[in-house]
Amino acid sequence: MKHIHYIYTLLFGVSALLFFGLAYPHHLHYQEQYQLFLFDSSYIWDVIALPGGVADLLGRFSTQFFLYAWVGATIIAILLSVIQLLTLGLANWGRFYGLSYVPAFLLWIFLLDENALLGGVWAVVLTLSASLAIGKMADGWTRRILTAMLIPLLFCIAGPVSIVFCILQIRRANHFIWNIATMLLFVLMPLVLAHCLPVLDGSLWRGIHYHRYPTVIPTMLWMAVLALVILLGVKGVKGVQGVKDECICRYKSHTPNDILLTFASFAVVAVVMAVMVWKNSNFKAEKTMKYDFMACHQQWNRILNTIDEEKPNNQIGVTVQNLALAKQGTLLNKMFEYNQNGMLGLLPDVQRDATSPMPTAEAYYHLGLTNIAQRTVFEAQEAILDFQKSARCFKRLAQTNLINGDYEVARKYLMILKKTLFYSDWANETITLLGNEKAIANHPEYGTLRTFAIKNDFLFSDNATPEILERLYLSNKKNKLAYQYMMASFILTGDRESFYKYAQNK
Repeated sequence: MKHIHYIYTLLFGVSALLFFGLAYPHHLHYQEQYQLFLFDSSYIWDVIALPGGVADLLGRFSTQFFLYAWVGATIIAILLSVIQLLTLGLANWGRFYGLSYVPAFLLWIFLLDENALLGGVWAVVLTLSASLAIGKMADGWTRRILTAMLIPLLFCIAGPVSIVFCILQIRRANHFIWNIATMLLFVLMPLVLAHCLPVLDGSLWRGIHYHRYPTVIPTMLWMAVLALVILLGVKGVKGVQGVKDECICRYKSHTPNDILLTFASFAVVAVVMAVMVWKNSNFKAEKTMKYDFMACHQQWNRILNTIDEEKPNNQIGVTVQNLALAKQGTLLNKMFEYNQNGMLGLLPDVQRDATSPMPTAEAYYHLGLTNIAQRTVFEAQEAILDFQKSARCFKRLAQTNLINGDYEVARKYLMILKKTLFYSDWANETITLLGNEKAIANHPEYGTLRTFAIKNDFLFSDNATPEILERLYLSNKKNKLAYQYMMASFILTGDRESFYKYAQNK
């Protein structure tokens, strides 16, 4: 029977892998670009110093691999499968085997939220691992003393999700005074730490880094925790004798009815949860993230192929669409073959959040409006809700300061990126350009963008976009991107006089 369980777990893991790899890859890219994991002792200490810090650190470490969607999907699939196996190992499920998948499925739904952080899943893994390990110990004072030590330790490592461990030990101990003492010990942890740490009110109860919104309660994560408490409480946590009984049962034959009921329970849970996963998936956001990802990585041909299949109808998609058309030199000829949103589709007003300004900043950067791109990216990074830094933003800020000749500021960003896993090679290559005017002038991107810059100061306003684009073009008439954007702005604003004035310059 056990090998059948492993087959079902493998099927579950493969399903999660295919879902996040095929249907949700850009949510993974989104997660990666809004954090900055550093191999630096002070950074690591700052993370683990807060309750739940070890789980948070493991989540951040894992998320850096989301730069490659299939690697990220594999990590999620493994974590969810491990949680299912740990849940299975903690109770005698029998014919209700399928229920062991409920917490893992709920965590799957939790991860559908682009603001859900992987630290919450790691917290569940750490809590269940500790519960399974101590469950193999015989009842007695040794186990009780170890439990009393583990409760505060787990709270510091995994955060408030560790309440699962506390409740399971109460369920197993069946001793009134001990159970009261155990619960009081857990409750005292956040009460004491709230007066010692600079954290938001209530964050120690809901988790500091389970969700990107510091004040939001991650509902699906706590639903998974509640499911663990209910299911393991009803089934009864296995002690030493339960483990021995399971070992004996391995050698007993199982009737076809047992196998059929096991499959039926798995199938029912799988179908119900699959429907919930699909209904809670945000494929509209996935499409938007896809456009932003393609613009970030300058995949212009891929963008054009994508918009030919399905014309974007949201602001970010239209902005990226127009940028790709301009980069290919076809904006003026083809812009009205696709959806437009007036000037807001060309260069949208910058909003005060971490995501929507990024495609606009990409357009500013490629146009040669380096200072505006730099300001937009910096403000977007500062708007990240959980106060993390962004690898993508650090890279762009290093580039804009390099183009502007602010080499010491660029060096600051590059030295930080050198401490990352996937950006260190780029940082090492770029740092050699600092102060090397000849190398920068010959660089195909930085040298060109430096010549596009407007030499005189001006007052930038979102409402004066056509005038800014005209000034940008006149500062360097070789800037074909600025010319296309300028003429497009005249068309979109109905400025025929200005359009005909520059029409012969095509």
